[in-house]
Amino acid sequence: MSPSLSSDAASTSRTGAPHPPELASLTLGFVPLLDAALLIIAREGGFFAVQGVEVSLSRENAWSTLRDKVAAGLLDGAQMLAPMPLAMSLGLSRAPCDTLAAAVLSRQGNTLVLSRRLADAVGASVDNGEPGAFGAASELARRFKASLKEGTRPRLAMVYPYSCQHLLLRDWLARGDIDVDSEVELVALPPPRMVDALREGEIDGFCVGEPWGSLAQHRQVGRVVASGAELMPAHPEKVLGVTASWARRYPNTLSALLRALQAAALWLDKAPEARRQTLAWLALPPYLDEAVGHLDELPLEAAPGYPCIGERLRPLTADFEGLIQRLSPLLEARGRQLDTATLEECYSAVHYDAATHQYGADTP
Repeated sequence: MSPSLSSDAASTSRTGAPHPPELASLTLGFVPLLDAALLIIAREGGFFAVQGVEVSLSRENAWSTLRDKVAAGLLDGAQMLAPMPLAMSLGLSRAPCDTLAAAVLSRQGNTLVLSRRLADAVGASVDNGEPGAFGAASELARRFKASLKEGTRPRLAMVYPYSCQHLLLRDWLARGDIDVDSEVELVALPPPRMVDALREGEIDGFCVGEPWGSLAQHRQVGRVVASGAELMPAHPEKVLGVTASWARRYPNTLSALLRALQAAALWLDKAPEARRQTLAWLALPPYLDEAVGHLDELPLEAAPGYPCIGERLRPLTADFEGLIQRLSPLLEARGRQLDTATLEECYSAVHYDAATHQYGADTP
């Protein structure tokens, strides 16, 4: 990857006032999930406008489509799965495209769901609307192993080959000593497709970000048996991804976006009405629509998915080390090795620091 911005000179004038963004309007992509919230808050709450940019949000139902549109320049940037900038930079599943994670949009927030038939077989129950004991995830995985019948391979879905959901699903299966290659079948499906696919019998379970896991449970087509909060606590889940070439061409615009997201995160954290207002925005037809109809408010850090939105937006390479350790076997299976320089470039805080002047800060 090419050298990135090393100081705040590109985005701030000598008087300390931010330089105006190079772009007056732009489009960011998102996938309908709760952790698109900061983008939606910044758009609907006017935080992008305060920074001098008019942002349109483009709903993309599949991560591969979103990835390709960012790489082709059809989107200026997007909500991305945390491993996606690295996968794009390494040329996994497509031609290489140097990509960086300019901010962390969310941490954890995933659920692992089994069909009601399999959930009953492993003894997973629902207590007061919450999944049965999260601490029993390993025990449930062992029971899942015991329930497997010779000659059958349950089909389990994740959202993208290089995703936290894929890594979490493999982690849970490993807790039950289940051979991913011979005892189950893994497939990739877009998040909005998961609940219907489970109801129609196309899959037997899935790992996905909220609200789709709790929606499956609410509609009584599946049951949550584990959460990302238990399997990999506080891991970076979604990031703001842009190509390195876009960041070099529009550094002031990127800074404006990051300042707007920081302001949106602070509002979400402190304003008394923030969660209910955010849920109302998420429920608008361009965003998540009826998929959040079962929620009373934005369920930050609450069962079943434990999403952390707006917490520590500043990217730190060390925060991604757990993901990378889990990702390494998948890279090795393709004859690939991770170089430290690419990892550090993908998840550097330099752009966030240039925008916010919070060098070394561990706050939004």
